[in-house]
Amino acid sequence: MSQRGTQQESVSRVTTGMRVIDSTGVEVGTVDLVQRGDPAAVTVQAPAPVDPGSSLDELIESAAVEEPDVPADLAARLLRSGYLKVSTELARSGAVYVLADRIAAVTDDGVRLDVPAAELPEEE
Repeated sequence: MSQRGTQQESVSRVTTGMRVIDSTGVEVGTVDLVQRGDPAAVTVQAPAPVDPGSSLDELIESAAVEEPDVPADLAARLLRSGYLKVSTELARSGAVYVLADRIAAVTDDGVRLDVPAAELPEEE
C-alpha cells in the first residue's frame, strides 16, 4: 500500500473525542475534528486568463473563515494530506493541528504521534 493510502487509513480510524499522545508520551489533548485528505484541495490552478491575484485573495479569505485556521500555505498542506484538530491545554489558542503523516498509530488507547507536541502548529 502507498504511504498516501496508509495515511488515509490512519485518519479514517480516528474519531472525535479520542486521546492524542505525542512521541514523548505526553497527552496532547482530544480530537476535536477529523478531516480526510483531498489531493485536489486548494490547488490554485485557474484556467488562463484569470487574474491570479483574485484567486489567491479568495483562497486566503476562505482559509481565514474555515478550518483549518492556520496560514494559507499550511492550510493547503493540511487539506491535501488530511489532518486532526486537537483540543489542548498545551497551546495558547486551545487547539493544534496534526498532519495525517504525523500519526504513528491509531489504537484503542488513542492516537499516537511521531512528533512532540511542541512541533504541532497552533490554531490562529
